[in-house]
Amino acid sequence: MSSPGEYYNSLPPITKAYGTLCLLATTLSQLGLVAPVHIALIPELVIKQFQVWRLITNLFFLGGFSINFGIRLLMIARYGVQLEKGPFERRTADFLWMMIFGSLTLLVLSAIPFFWTPFLGVSLVFMLLYLWSREFPNANISLYGLVTLKAFYLPWAMLALDVIFGSKIMPDLLGIIAGHLYYFLTVLHPLATGKNYLKTPKWVNKLVARWRIGAPVAAVRQAGGVGAGGPGAGGGVGGGGAYSSARAPPESSNTAFRGRSYRLTD
Repeated sequence: MSSPGEYYNSLPPITKAYGTLCLLATTLSQLGLVAPVHIALIPELVIKQFQVWRLITNLFFLGGFSINFGIRLLMIARYGVQLEKGPFERRTADFLWMMIFGSLTLLVLSAIPFFWTPFLGVSLVFMLLYLWSREFPNANISLYGLVTLKAFYLPWAMLALDVIFGSKIMPDLLGIIAGHLYYFLTVLHPLATGKNYLKTPKWVNKLVARWRIGAPVAAVRQAGGVGAGGPGAGGGVGGGGAYSSARAPPESSNTAFRGRSYRLTD
């Protein structure tokens, strides 16, 4: 059995960075070094006082230390890692662009008063869950050992659990919307029309290459990932020609998920 340090070092770069920042944000909040109200997404402060850091910091806060926080962190470690090591293997730039696109989508949706929520971290995690459920739709998931369902229905099951336990539905719903929009633009639409309008920008590839994050861009292209396939070549999330969504599902999960609402406090 590997040590915690070995496990952490084995995590793929983008998922590891995001999970670490989420843990750091909650730790700083619990220690009283950073108040949640100072990193929350508050449009009035962003626009009138130019507190633009709120557009980014709200994406890393999953709430205070609790069972719910631990579950969300485990979701990153499980579903985020399986995505980055599976359909996004050797496609670090594509995975990073997926996270960026998802974040931008969530921010745009939050600009609508009906969809506004102070923290979008849970929504971003839920987007990862939604995309994972589309990549591994036939995986068997057991909730509390009472109900077994296909992974395809897991996002909706978790959303229902949030409603049952009195949690806010909006963060989960935003994650589903953002995840489906990305899936539609990178998988469903290209398969139907042969055109992919959401290709990974060159600047993202250059950023990954410059900072040597994950697999080098040249190696990815040679392996058949980024830029390897023409329009409509992608069969899985992100549209990589060499990575089809038709793959064996992972082992069944016996983890039960329970959601709770987050409150913005000083």
